[in-house]
Amino acid sequence: MIGSQPDARGTVPALLLCCALVLGLCAAGSPVAGTGHADFPLDSATVAVDADRRLVRVHRGDELVPGTRVLAGTADSARLADEQRTWLAAGTIPQLPELGDSTMVRDALLDLHVLGTGSEVAVAGFAPAWRSVWPRDSALVAAALARTGHLDDAERVLGFLQRVQPASGAFAARYTPDGAPVSDGREPQSDSLGWALWAMAQVVAEIPPTKRPEFVERHRTLLTRSAAACLALVDNRQSLPPASPDYWETSEPKLTLSTAAMVHAGLVAGAQLSAVAGEHSRAAELSEAATRTRQAIRHGFEPAGYPRRLGGPASSVDLGVSYLLPPFVTDPDDRAAAVWRESAAKMARPAGGLAPGGSWRRDGVSWLTATSSHAMTTAFTGNREQAVRELRWLSAHRTPLGSLPEKVLDDGRPASVAPLAWAAAATLIAADKLADRSR
Repeated sequence: MIGSQPDARGTVPALLLCCALVLGLCAAGSPVAGTGHADFPLDSATVAVDADRRLVRVHRGDELVPGTRVLAGTADSARLADEQRTWLAAGTIPQLPELGDSTMVRDALLDLHVLGTGSEVAVAGFAPAWRSVWPRDSALVAAALARTGHLDDAERVLGFLQRVQPASGAFAARYTPDGAPVSDGREPQSDSLGWALWAMAQVVAEIPPTKRPEFVERHRTLLTRSAAACLALVDNRQSLPPASPDYWETSEPKLTLSTAAMVHAGLVAGAQLSAVAGEHSRAAELSEAATRTRQAIRHGFEPAGYPRRLGGPASSVDLGVSYLLPPFVTDPDDRAAAVWRESAAKMARPAGGLAPGGSWRRDGVSWLTATSSHAMTTAFTGNREQAVRELRWLSAHRTPLGSLPEKVLDDGRPASVAPLAWAAAATLIAADKLADRSR
């Protein structure tokens, strides 16, 4: 566990959030049966570090040292605030003139920083049911930290993934902050392999070329195990991985595009990393497997319009199609890009954000995991105007203290957990891409 146990103010909201999570996961894989208006409590406006370097929930602005995620009014508040300012100054804060005086990018960086308090890696969120480490979320965090100049922090994320990964390569669905698998009945999620390799390639891209081989060598076990596991998953007549749970966190009887696309992205990244390590035969093997898998994805998913599940309807499109586009691959095909451009209309929700997929239940809720991820892809596909609009929407739907929540209700209110590491990381990656067009 990171930080303290929930305080008295957070006990009831935490229980409600846990109930909401269970109900949500039970319904997530069900066909859309109708419409509704869901309501989730906002667990906190943000989290902050107290005098004992523990995380605490914060609900009001006067509880914070201005411009920080430090609890005000303690003997150590000034020192801890200076430490956070120093950490920010050690990297870069992507600047977008179109966002005006919004503090969203800066706040997202601070949120990632404090969510990692006391551990090698940020937890997904501070509410009890979210106070774990998902490899998927961690991959986005590592990429965001590397792109904003916090390479040591990004490397610690990769070190955590390398430490917890078993010899088989198959990551658990999630881990405690100290690295123990969470035993809650969730199956391993094979897309985590692709996420880990993609994150490693993202971090390597931010390192001077002369230092890249040494960096890859430090994380050779993560590369070797993940690449071997990805190869094993597609070593079959179909060249596609078997069905596996993905970011919907539900058991999947059929292969999802999200899993197939991220395994493909992992093979691509693994080939790049193996080439950096000088292992050219391994790089060629991974590249050839990536080509076969990409062709199999086209054959299996493209004719139906890249649906969520193999054989599903085009209306079920979800984030999986975005994993066939930058920043996950550099050579997207026109059909996948066209489907992705149309996907937002199928995932749209009343407040202006997106649901996790077109077949998600119609409860009016926007999910910032999906919305921030869409903004990230938009930034990388060259539509600056649309990407800025999406970032402005994210900025306008933060909590009163500037954190990006997990959900936004149909009336625009932030809800559920805040801050959320996935949303903060994807938003940062999008902002960084727009701020630096040279990449």
